Amino acid sequence: MRLEDRVALITGGGWGIGRAIALRFAAEGATVVVNDVKQETAQKTVGELGRPGLALQADVSDAAQVRAMFARVEREFGGRLHVLVNNAGIAETSPEERKRLRGMTEARLAESIAGQITTHWDVTENMSDESWHRMIGVHLNGTFFCTREALKLMSRANQGSIINMSSVAALTGLETVPHYSAAKGGILSFTRAVAREVGSRSIRVNAICPGYINTPMTAGISEMAQRLLIARTPLGRWGEPEDIAATAAFLASDDSSFYTGQWLSPNGGLVIE
Repeated sequence: MRLEDRVALITGGGWGIGRAIALRFAAEGATVVVNDVKQETAQKTVGELGRPGLALQADVSDAAQVRAMFARVEREFGGRLHVLVNNAGIAETSPEERKRLRGMTEARLAESIAGQITTHWDVTENMSDESWHRMIGVHLNGTFFCTREALKLMSRANQGSIINMSSVAALTGLETVPHYSAAKGGILSFTRAVAREVGSRSIRVNAICPGYINTPMTAGISEMAQRLLIARTPLGRWGEPEDIAATAAFLASDDSSFYTGQWLSPNGGLVIE
């Protein structure tokens, strides 16, 4: 087992990709700490691990809650933390935004398949301050807050692996979600900078840029839009959370001991760079 005797903290681990990573890490021998914004959701994942774990509630966009969460990890595991997965995220900031963005995404996909891009969007000029700050807060600030605390523990042992969840939105930009694209792009630049900073301490920092993955976050996309996305994907399917979990397990383990400051993109060929 590649992660035996290691302690791993996964944010947003109550469902979707985070849950799959938690289950995979446990199967690889890790002691898994599952964070979620809801305690009961985190606890549900811990109950599925098949081995002892710890569920911790915290909103990663709140620095004080993050500090308290890492203080609990320090107490429970004697300051040991080997892996951090910054996975917590949101796709929209309100039900109204969710409905509007779904419709815009489907319209743009249909135009793209037809080879005729005619619709002009006005997302950025009409975006509220709240939507922008909430998206940046959860994704980019949350990644920073958790990384800052994790480094305090990892630096004591001069070892560790930090895995940041970015997106194909960071690689290409998605016109319907400029705030999401900006947050994920910031995560990539943050990954590179911190990797350079802490490499001398044998702490590795890498990122994953998933394509469209079959999770509750994407469940609202219509069947038509799903077919259109699959038509644009050379491997002919959406990804599954387990595809991302396998990538995370690689980056967490010694198999990736010469990787730092890099991004891997399990996307089925939707984006090829």
